[in-house]
Amino acid sequence: MRSDLMKAGLTRLPHRSLFKAAGLTDEELARPIVGIVNAQNDVIPGHVHLDSLCEAVKAGVLAHGGTPLAFPSIGVCDGIAMGHAGMRYSLVSREHIADSVEIMATAHPFDALVFIPNCDKIIPGMIMAALRLDLPSVFVSGGPMLPSYSGGRKITLSSAFEAVGAAAVGSMSQEDLAEIEDKACPGCGSCAGMFTANSMNCMLEAVGLGLPGNGTVPAVAAGRVRLAKEAGKQVMELLRRDIRPRAIVTPESIRNVLAADMALGCSSNTVLHVLAIAHEAGLKLDLATINQVSRETPHLVRLSPAGDAALADLDRAGGVSAVLRELDKEGLLNRGCITVTGGTIGETADRAKNLDPELIRSKGTAYSPDGGLAILWGNLAPDGAVVKKGAVLPEMMTHSGPARVFDSEEDCTQSLLDRKINPGDVIVIRYEGPKGGPGMKEMLTPTATLAGMGLDKTVALVTDGRFSGASRGASIGHVSPEAASGGLIGLVREGDIIAIDIPRNTLELKVDQAEIDARRAAWKPLVKEIPKGVLSRYRKIVTSASTGAVLLDD
Repeated sequence: MRSDLMKAGLTRLPHRSLFKAAGLTDEELARPIVGIVNAQNDVIPGHVHLDSLCEAVKAGVLAHGGTPLAFPSIGVCDGIAMGHAGMRYSLVSREHIADSVEIMATAHPFDALVFIPNCDKIIPGMIMAALRLDLPSVFVSGGPMLPSYSGGRKITLSSAFEAVGAAAVGSMSQEDLAEIEDKACPGCGSCAGMFTANSMNCMLEAVGLGLPGNGTVPAVAAGRVRLAKEAGKQVMELLRRDIRPRAIVTPESIRNVLAADMALGCSSNTVLHVLAIAHEAGLKLDLATINQVSRETPHLVRLSPAGDAALADLDRAGGVSAVLRELDKEGLLNRGCITVTGGTIGETADRAKNLDPELIRSKGTAYSPDGGLAILWGNLAPDGAVVKKGAVLPEMMTHSGPARVFDSEEDCTQSLLDRKINPGDVIVIRYEGPKGGPGMKEMLTPTATLAGMGLDKTVALVTDGRFSGASRGASIGHVSPEAASGGLIGLVREGDIIAIDIPRNTLELKVDQAEIDARRAAWKPLVKEIPKGVLSRYRKIVTSASTGAVLLDD
């Protein structure tokens, strides 16, 4: 056993003494040691209940011959960090989480790991750690929040952000605002729509690192506790059979992830994270491959913010497994990929049932014949940009308009609230990329404000930053190269015409080359002042969004 490095033999007598100080018996020390990475904290609503799942995982491990030892992980709540300097730290935390798990599981050589994440960067950070360590591992997330209701309609967190824009144009009363504030997030769990956290929890199932139900069983359901116990049991089976993450995360299973991503209409952030996960696994993945899968895969499910349904509705309809079954019918699933069940993803799909064909559609009734995400290219984004096209209104799939240029998210938001943005405009927010931000802030505040003001029908937004999964509209992010790295987005001027054609995958600045060359000759990058510490180090070693915003190793 790997854990013998810290517990077996004469020279490890002091080590065993330390374990006994923590209450472990000789019998417990003789068993395989399973590390449980628990992201519980009292700040994030998706995490407040994770200790109960940790206890359930422990029970599963103990019942099947292991000794569980839990340790914590940090986490950033993107919703609470949104719209201020705190959002600079969200993407940064992904790498910190991966590093901290590596540190803990190498300093204390566990035999296997169970990961309990639930939100945004925590999930991909833990996946990256699992691949780096390559120990038998199972993920069991905290599960999605239930939706709520206000005025007879279903609401989620995105409703609260959009209420800000509605208030700015006077279309919502103070009473309605207060009701949405009180009801939009009714309890624990990752926010109820197909935002980044739930997108990544569903991707855990598609790649094979999470058990069926991981992405959709509600946080408050007893089934979530049972799933955690099963995860504890299953990690012991994986240890016995020596099935490790790098045997599960393969080029074929990454392809399954992308197909599920497109079918479900997941967050644009999944592109950033899947690129980083593939990089950690030593696999080649580029934006062209993502677009290829998007062209082949129909958009089968439309959840909030693109539609009214929530993750709890998808769970009742059969969950991610039912979506995989629909993909399998069209030959879009690599059936032979092994999963943490010990079986194949094809076997998981075979057991699934689509209980609501209106919610989980077939190819013949799909929302569109291609996927919910698209990669755009053009002179404004020669290395690519990303849009959640499944959440774009039909009238905004092509759009051309004058640029309204801002060098920060905050300046853009203030201009929106001051009613200075006009129908037809193309908002440009730059110097918010991985280096320029630094940290590549999410832009839910301006996108939700646009939607709340009704401007998502006529105004597009282009940025080298990124978007929350709760964003909707013609919101084009991850523009690469970013402004801070000399990208053309840094040369855009007020009033320039920008042309967007999502069906044709293009993003163009309509300025002649001679003028662009003249601007470039006079250009000096804007360098934002930041506190010394993690942001300063991050700025120096982070790569482009087009490669997943991973960190350089040297």
